[in-house]
Amino acid sequence: MAAQDLVWLLFFSALALASPFHDVPSVVCIVALALFQLAEPRIAVFRTERGKLLPITIKLILCWLVLGYTAAINSSYYPILMLPVVSAATTTGPLATTMFTALACVAYVSFLGFVDWSELSDYLVIWEELLLRIIFLPVVGYLTYQLAKANRAEAQRYQAVAEELAAANQHLREAEDAVRRSERLAALGQLTAGLAHELRNPLGTIRASAEVLQKQLPAGNELAQEMAAYIASDVDRANSLVGRFLEFARPLALHRAPTELHGLLDRVVQEFERMTPAPTVTVYKNYDPAVRPVEVDAEWMERVVFNLILNAAQASPVGAVVTLRTRRLGGQETEIAVIDRGSGVAPEHRESIFNPFFTTKKEGVGLGLAIVAKIVSEHGGRLEFDSEPGRGSVFRVLLPAVTGQ
Repeated sequence: MAAQDLVWLLFFSALALASPFHDVPSVVCIVALALFQLAEPRIAVFRTERGKLLPITIKLILCWLVLGYTAAINSSYYPILMLPVVSAATTTGPLATTMFTALACVAYVSFLGFVDWSELSDYLVIWEELLLRIIFLPVVGYLTYQLAKANRAEAQRYQAVAEELAAANQHLREAEDAVRRSERLAALGQLTAGLAHELRNPLGTIRASAEVLQKQLPAGNELAQEMAAYIASDVDRANSLVGRFLEFARPLALHRAPTELHGLLDRVVQEFERMTPAPTVTVYKNYDPAVRPVEVDAEWMERVVFNLILNAAQASPVGAVVTLRTRRLGGQETEIAVIDRGSGVAPEHRESIFNPFFTTKKEGVGLGLAIVAKIVSEHGGRLEFDSEPGRGSVFRVLLPAVTGQ
C-alpha cells in the first residue's frame, strides 16, 4: 500500500468515527467516497483526457450525499466539497476547474431548498457564515489550480532538461565511440601500412619467380604449368588485398569540387547495373529536388554509394527493391540514404560493422564499410545507420552543404 493510500484511509476513517450522526446512510457514503478515492488512480479510463472528468463528477455527487445525510446546509462536513474542487484543479484546465467549482457551490446552496423557513431559528447557519463557506470553494480552487499549474510547468521544464541531458549523453557516447574507433583505425592503419609494404616485396618476387618457372617448364608438363598458374593467380589476389590494406591505411588525397549530387548517383546506379548483368535487386531513386550541389571528391563519393548499394543488394532477397534517397536536412546537411528490406544487422554486430576486418560474409576481408566510413569522415560528413533484424537497414551519408548555399 502506498503512503498516499494510507493517508486517505486514515482521513476517511477519522471522518466516519467523528461523525456525530452514526447513522448507516452517512457512514455508507463516507465509505463509498473512501473506496472510490483509493480506486481512482488504478482505473485506466480515468487517466484519459475525457475520462478524467467522470471521477470528479462522482466525487461531487458522493460529497453532496454525505452533506445531505449529515444535516445538509448545517453540516459540519461542508469542507468535504473541496475534494472535487481540488481534484479538478490538479487534473484539468481552467475551464473545467471553474465549472466544477461552480457546481460545488451550487451543490451546497441547493440544500437551502430543504430548509423549513417557518423554523429558521432552528438552523445554526446565518447568511454571513453561508457566504463565507461558499467563498472558500472558489478561493481553494483558484489557489490549487495556480499551484498545480506551476508544478506542471516545473515538471515540463525538468522533463525538457532531462531530455536535453539524455541527448547530450547520447551524443557524448557517440563521440566517445567515434574517438575510440578513430584510435583503433589509426593503430590498425599504421600496422597495416607497415605490414603491406613488407609483404609487397616478397609477393613481387614470388610472382616473378612463378612467371620464370612457367616459361622454363617443358610444354608437356601440364601439372607443373597449372601449379605455376595457381601461384601467379594467388599472388595477384594477395597483392590486390595488400593494395586494399594500403588504401585503408594511407590518407586520402581528396580533390573536392561542387558536384551535382543526382548526376553522381545516376552514374553509380548505371555502374552497378553494368557490373551486375543479372541484378538481383531493383534500385529505386527517390530524389529531393531541393538538394543543392555538394562539395565532394566525385570519384571517392561514387565509391561510397556503390559500396552501400552493393551491400544492400547482397543483404536483400532476389527481386527486392533498394531505395536510393536524397534529402536536404534543416541543419544545412545533405543526406544520401540507401534503404533495403533485407536481413538487417544483428544487435551484437552493431558496434563492429565499421571496424576494419569485421565481416559476416563467407568471402571478403571486412574493409568495405571501414573504407566507406573513412571516406565520408574525410569529407567532413557522418555515416549513420538504423537496422532491424529481418526487416532491413538504412545507411545514411550526411554531407555538409557547400559554403554560401
